[in-house]
Amino acid sequence: MKRVLTAVVLIPLVLLAVFKAPGWLFGGLIGAVALLAGHEYLGLAAGHGIAPFRKTTLLFIGLYFAGLASFAGQFSWRWISNPDVFAFALVTRVFPLLLLVIAMAREDLRSSLPAAAYSYLAVPYLAFTLGMLVTLQNWKLLGAQLLLFFLIIIWVGDTAAYYFGRAFGKHRMAPRISPGKSWEGAAASLVASAAVGGLLFHYAAAIHGFLVGIHLLQAASVFGDVTAPHAPTLWLAVAFSICLNVAAQLGDLVESMMKRGAGVKDSGHLLPGHGGMLDRIDALLLAAPVLWYYAPYLARGMFSPSAQ
Repeated sequence: MKRVLTAVVLIPLVLLAVFKAPGWLFGGLIGAVALLAGHEYLGLAAGHGIAPFRKTTLLFIGLYFAGLASFAGQFSWRWISNPDVFAFALVTRVFPLLLLVIAMAREDLRSSLPAAAYSYLAVPYLAFTLGMLVTLQNWKLLGAQLLLFFLIIIWVGDTAAYYFGRAFGKHRMAPRISPGKSWEGAAASLVASAAVGGLLFHYAAAIHGFLVGIHLLQAASVFGDVTAPHAPTLWLAVAFSICLNVAAQLGDLVESMMKRGAGVKDSGHLLPGHGGMLDRIDALLLAAPVLWYYAPYLARGMFSPSAQ
């Protein structure tokens, strides 16, 4: 019951942020999520016998999202030409070098490199992946709509896996990592995501004011001939939904591996019925890059002449 009540509260807030929050605010909100998840991630280190550089890591995650938020509304698919290149360079070039310098101060030098490596992993694992969602939301043409598509696919798959797995799960998928996950639940998750993804894609143009909300002419100014033969088909959209689902389930297993190794059930207790913030977003972390790199291609197929 707690799980359902938490979801009832969170889902409207998330949708409000995706569709109504200005870019700087959305970047700040996602940055706060990343910091909370980062705090929990670094807390798992003790169970692995690692003492990470907590303050330095959280500082650089915060700086990265401050950079994203400060350039809100400016969107580019090219990382190199992105206006947030300063924040990106800061955490990719300066941060690992700084960690190595700080590591020299450790009395037990055998723990220096593991601590530096674990701390730096927080950047690509949390900052870069969640940062992709920030820059995508800043894409005024279709960013919020694609984020909605993404979240629905993830939520539907997660819900199907949880309830179908509890009711019918008999064959353990990864007992060493996550004893509660079953092949039956994973299969139900995959089917649910594929079915809902196909339906969303098929009716995207028809749900004019809710999912698309722009005219074909506007899309053509960005994508060219969006009704061209090379635009995605329904089956490719289904395949994309399956890829998102697989990445999401792997993200769930990756976090379960961390928790299992640390000897804990949840990363935290922030969200009743869901555990910690990291428990709630783990599926998004590996799925976000899939959305990011496929988003322009997917957007082509969300239009048809009936959208006019």
